[in-house]
Amino acid sequence: MVFFPTRRLFAAFANRAVFYAQHGDPTKVLNVLSYRSLPPPAKNTLNVRFLLAPINPADINVIEGVYPAKPEPRYDLVPSGLGSSETSVFVAGNEGLAQVAEVGEGVQGLKEGDWVIMTKPQVGTWCTGKNVGMDDVEKVPRVEGLSEVHAATMTVNPPSAYNMLQDYLRLEEGDWIIQNGANSAVGQAVIQIAASRGLKTLNFVRPRDNLQDLVNQLEDLGATKVLSYEAFSDISLRKEIKEWTGGKDIRLGLNCVGGPETAQMARLLGNDAHLVSYGAMSKQPLSLPASLFIFKNLTCHGFWQSRWYKNSVRGDRVRIMQILANLMGQGKLKEPAHEIVTISPKDSDEEAGQKVRDVIAKAEGGRRGKKTLLRFDND
Repeated sequence: MVFFPTRRLFAAFANRAVFYAQHGDPTKVLNVLSYRSLPPPAKNTLNVRFLLAPINPADINVIEGVYPAKPEPRYDLVPSGLGSSETSVFVAGNEGLAQVAEVGEGVQGLKEGDWVIMTKPQVGTWCTGKNVGMDDVEKVPRVEGLSEVHAATMTVNPPSAYNMLQDYLRLEEGDWIIQNGANSAVGQAVIQIAASRGLKTLNFVRPRDNLQDLVNQLEDLGATKVLSYEAFSDISLRKEIKEWTGGKDIRLGLNCVGGPETAQMARLLGNDAHLVSYGAMSKQPLSLPASLFIFKNLTCHGFWQSRWYKNSVRGDRVRIMQILANLMGQGKLKEPAHEIVTISPKDSDEEAGQKVRDVIAKAEGGRRGKKTLLRFDND
């Protein structure tokens, strides 16, 4: 049983958390609870207050129980503070911007007021604040022009884009890459980071009534060419691509969709190319013809940013965050189109829970075109 404080006790509870007690449909299993202010941080830990926390597609998958990364149970949010396997709850959210509120003994390089982002996966960011280990966060570089929204969304999508452009082959200015799901958050980051390096992008998106509006939006970000998946059936496509690229092979493809559209995209890759899969939004299996491997020497990879964090050293994380922060500050990596949903202290837990469930219902499927971020206002 999960404890919901009454209105008489509400004043004693300064914090809110979006939680679930069991996996399932987020619009049904998510609720909000209030909990007491955090105790002073223990040695080598710090208390942080979250400023903004995005709702990402992977967050939905985690709540549903179909994602490989799992959050740790929060036994401290049940009435006894002790908890058990029957009384634990899970706080949702993987990404977010927090501000250091209090520093424990032994913590170095961080002070009250610093901005930090989470480098440990699934810490539960959809809350007012929590206690974290000093090795589970990274200080955000303070760069002029870097906004809260920039920082809150720089842990997952921008580094995924950067690493996929960096890790599989050496790309030179003027080289081309191809990607599907180009209007996704990662896809838009790919376009912008590629443009900052002088790379050309061939971008595919779902057919839609307002396709030209989307084409204009992606071109404003730096996309070279934007086509719908319907273009795969155009027999003149290969000839057009050859003209665009000057006959140069496209040697990097990025896939977040899967299914037959990805197989069609893979056929457009040249010799010795790399196809990197980082998502499967269509929820369809990816099947590629053997000829691509035999005659074109295609290499396929899977990329998961959580694995990168697990396998990286701190110096790598500091370096990539500085690179991304600089691009953001220079206006070369823009804030994603977004809306901020505020959980007000005037909302009851029940009202706040309904507000979150309504937002999730609109965000599911990743087709809203805007990133939704949660803000917990406890002032």
